[in-house]
Amino acid sequence: MCNLYSVTTNQEAIRRLFRVDHDLTGNLPPLPGVFPDYAAPIVRVDGDERVLAMARWGMPSSRKALMDAASSRADKLRAKGREVDFDELLRLEPDKGTTNVRNTASRHWKAWREPTHRCLVPFTSFSEFNKAADGDIWFAFGEHRPFAAFAGIWTPQWTSVRKVKTGPETIDLFAFLTTEPSEPVASIHPKAMPVILTTEAERDA
Repeated sequence: MCNLYSVTTNQEAIRRLFRVDHDLTGNLPPLPGVFPDYAAPIVRVDGDERVLAMARWGMPSSRKALMDAASSRADKLRAKGREVDFDELLRLEPDKGTTNVRNTASRHWKAWREPTHRCLVPFTSFSEFNKAADGDIWFAFGEHRPFAAFAGIWTPQWTSVRKVKTGPETIDLFAFLTTEPSEPVASIHPKAMPVILTTEAERDA
């Protein structure tokens, strides 16, 4: 899975390439390393207009994943002789989110399959981890890292606990789709790679 990418071009280039009507990002600095749960720019639709806005990387995890995590934590607490309010434990279960979405047929993603939840995720390069190759291997469309976009989905104002110390937060979230890898990514990471949109027609869709 791709859990690290960069957006190192300037803000005006993003606006031009993706035909942005409104920019809500303020002063957007280059982002040489975007990690899960970091804020990053996405291009989303608002009516007939395209909006450049910031969102946190990681769509909501499934109810089952949160239930399993909370159950495991509850079992550990009970083993120590502590009483557990499971409903409260589940409500406060941290969810750093799902960064890469592969199985769009899953019931979990049904609410976000509509076109209004589609977005473009600008990037200049992305990495895939390969232990045998000593860590992160970076990929780009050229030495000068020209712009492209991942095919993404997003959701507005989702309330969840991202970090225990901050408690419940209400924030915009996004993730991007993955697919079967092609070369040169497949030789490094044979399981999956991001869905990359390279033409204006693909980005419009």
